[in-house]
Amino acid sequence: MASQESPRPPSVQTLTEGPELGRTGRPNVQARRLVGDYPLIDSDPHFTRVVKYARSSDYLAAVGTAAISPALMLWWERISPSEVGRGGFAQIMRLSGAIGATAGFLMLYSRSINRFYGFSENRREIEMDMREMTDKVKRGEPLYGKTTLTEYMQGASARQSRYSGVFLHVMPWFNFANHDQHGVDTAKYYQNAEREPKARLRSREGPAKALFLRTTSPNAAKILCTLPNGEKQK
Repeated sequence: MASQESPRPPSVQTLTEGPELGRTGRPNVQARRLVGDYPLIDSDPHFTRVVKYARSSDYLAAVGTAAISPALMLWWERISPSEVGRGGFAQIMRLSGAIGATAGFLMLYSRSINRFYGFSENRREIEMDMREMTDKVKRGEPLYGKTTLTEYMQGASARQSRYSGVFLHVMPWFNFANHDQHGVDTAKYYQNAEREPKARLRSREGPAKALFLRTTSPNAAKILCTLPNGEKQK
């Protein structure tokens, strides 16, 4: 008889309730998937993942955006002095700096989360996501962490923040909850974890097989008996 596959652990491990308490009679609402030009990585990524996956270009864009507000105030003060005094203008600059820093962070977050949605080029993020999740599978950890929420509340949390990045410029809304509804098939992570040991084994067998074919070829004796100076052993 063919061996059956071992059941996979849940994507999220609940810490307070068992599986029988996590189920409710209400059906889960299926996530709507937006069409992007690139593969979807996560329709509701956790806040820490979005920040961790940000690129160097995102930080440069954030710094440039953050500098606009205080630079604009300095320029305005230069061409049209406010005459509020040194102390008053310092308060204006602090407020401008805070606004600029907030805008810079939102710029970084928006650029990074759009790659999770597949709205912009995301080859690097796909590789990072596959590496992170595959390592979690090998360690036996839940893919999306641990939570105290029931199954239904996980769905409610996902529905509140799914694709919230597209409205970030109007209402900043982040996902701080661990849940199992991310719009992707997690089977690819388990399949990759099963393929990697086989791939490493094949890579190790490659040089050994090539050496075996070389030593068993008709000219192997001549090759092995040839000295470094080109003379043959007697």
